Amino acid sequence: MTDPIRPTDDEARALARRLLDDARFAALAVSLPDTGTPMVTRVALARDEQGGPLTLISSLSQHTAALRASPACSLLVGEPGERGDPLTHPRLTLQCTADFLPRPGAAHDRLRALYLEQIPKAKLYIDFGDFTLVRLVVQEGFLNGGFGKAFRLTAEDLALK
Repeated sequence: MTDPIRPTDDEARALARRLLDDARFAALAVSLPDTGTPMVTRVALARDEQGGPLTLISSLSQHTAALRASPACSLLVGEPGERGDPLTHPRLTLQCTADFLPRPGAAHDRLRALYLEQIPKAKLYIDFGDFTLVRLVVQEGFLNGGFGKAFRLTAEDLALK
């Protein structure tokens, strides 16, 4: 059987970077701590100084408890176009580790300002006691650029390290 994964090239890197840069939300996958069952939720998405994924989550949500128990998670970005088969449109899956940013703190304050630049409506709730900024540190990725266009990516491929 032929390996369906193509060698990663500059075109794949650029497409993956564009998908991440354009994403305003993402599907976040975690494992629930009590059962190990997978769970997927939608989160708002901003980018940190290096262009890596940054989100704001509430301690009242199941995915926050799951990330605190096991910070390994997966993020999916890329939306189907208005026409055609949704599976022919590019999407990027990232395997990440959740890094909770304690507050107060210099990193939190810096990324809070950056988050609000990108998602200004979050000003309404970003300072609520149950909300925490979480940097999703990319370990590796998988780009499906459309039919027959699959690539493995490193954090370096995404210019995140």
